[in-house]
Amino acid sequence: MKVKFFDRRIVKIFLETTSAILAVLSGILIFVDIPDGGKWWALLVYLAIHAVVYVGIWLRSNSLNHVEIDIEGTKVTIKVGDIFSESGLKAIAFNEYFDTQVDNKLISDASLNGIYLKKHLGMPISRLDKEIEEYGFEPDEILDINEARTSGKKQKYRLGTIFVHGEYLLAAMSKFDESNRATLTMPEYLEFLIRFWDRVNKVYAQKSVSTPIFGSGITRIKGHKNISDEDLLKIMLWTFRISEMRFKYPARLSIIVHHEKIEQINLLDMKLLKNGV
Repeated sequence: MKVKFFDRRIVKIFLETTSAILAVLSGILIFVDIPDGGKWWALLVYLAIHAVVYVGIWLRSNSLNHVEIDIEGTKVTIKVGDIFSESGLKAIAFNEYFDTQVDNKLISDASLNGIYLKKHLGMPISRLDKEIEEYGFEPDEILDINEARTSGKKQKYRLGTIFVHGEYLLAAMSKFDESNRATLTMPEYLEFLIRFWDRVNKVYAQKSVSTPIFGSGITRIKGHKNISDEDLLKIMLWTFRISEMRFKYPARLSIIVHHEKIEQINLLDMKLLKNGV
């Protein structure tokens, strides 16, 4: 179980719940007398109700798959789902070259961008490549050309750069080393997130935006081998909070967690964060 039986947060929720139950019972007992012979039975029933309530809170806390928090006026939903089924804009992470070659070397066909390119693109990849080349990126988003690269594209883009393609936001998230492995340092990851939120603020057009947990999966964050998806999620929320990005109602931010990853994330923690991110 992600949440231990005697977790202090469970105890806190339990005490808040039972205080309301106790208030109701106290009001009832003003008008109802319990016979002397029935007081022990009443006590047992009272304790049994409390036990059931406590176990129910504990089980529910371990089975959460959807929570909503408020970050300075923006409704943020964290939930299990399929990002491709979400309405509004959907962010898909690419590497710093916006590579599109799904060959299980540059891009895995099981990765989110691999699935997007194979199943949801709706046009030849060559046409997408041409649109990326002709897109109106800001001057500081276009970096140098890596002539030494032998496979994939050569044009580099700054981390956090967004290419808007229909209802998708293709984002340059990871760097590639000489062996075409996705790598990031923590400063680079933070740079990506802060710039990403800034760019979303300029292009979202009051539509809701859905993202995955950026950095989950194949990306290697140097110096942080044991960083979990839950840690990455908290960093995403923190950088969103300190950014200038705010969604105007009814638009909202949704962070979509793959069903195979939800067991690694304690959504009770997320639910209790609220404005304390």
